[in-house]
Amino acid sequence: MIRVMVVDDQTLVRQGVRSLLELADDIEVVGEAIDGESAIERVPELAPDVLLLDIRMPGKNGIDVLTELGESDQLPPTIILTTFDDEELVLAGIRAGARGYLLKDVALEELLTAVRTVASGGTLVKPAVTERLMKGLGQMRTEFSSLPTPDPLTGRETEILRLMAGGYSNKEIANALNVAEGTIKNHVSSILSKFGVRDRTRAVLKALESGLI
Repeated sequence: MIRVMVVDDQTLVRQGVRSLLELADDIEVVGEAIDGESAIERVPELAPDVLLLDIRMPGKNGIDVLTELGESDQLPPTIILTTFDDEELVLAGIRAGARGYLLKDVALEELLTAVRTVASGGTLVKPAVTERLMKGLGQMRTEFSSLPTPDPLTGRETEILRLMAGGYSNKEIANALNVAEGTIKNHVSSILSKFGVRDRTRAVLKALESGLI
């Protein structure tokens, strides 16, 4: 059973998301919070498998929740909920540790798939968001030294590259994949070598340019 907590200051949104989730046999809503402050207090107590988190709330917003729970090492896999495609906040949320985002008018199947994906260690970073994320990490252009045709990646390297594109650290990737951090470092080094680039950001930009992710 996947234990889910819903955080949103709008009662109708919380009730709507809860009613959709309760249609699934493998998902249970274990609690709700009406603002960031109460979310920070209740998450450690409820220990949900997945947190559905509104990004815009009065007082402490979703970014504050991600940051504070992350700093205390109590942040569960989190999906940001937003009423619109707010690029800056979504990107800030991903940088702060969210696994991805959903619009609040999400369809039932997409919501359930998202919860199951994140609960199993996956991410929901869409390609368009990934491109904007990389632009936001320095407005870098793809005119840099790299191999014209990258050497083929293994399946695991491609998986790690997608997580790199989401802004996840080696430690976070290792935790998500249940392997040692040193193993991830070795894979990242191999990816950089195959692409002929010097850092992670250029590796992701090269992958986007090449259509690999």
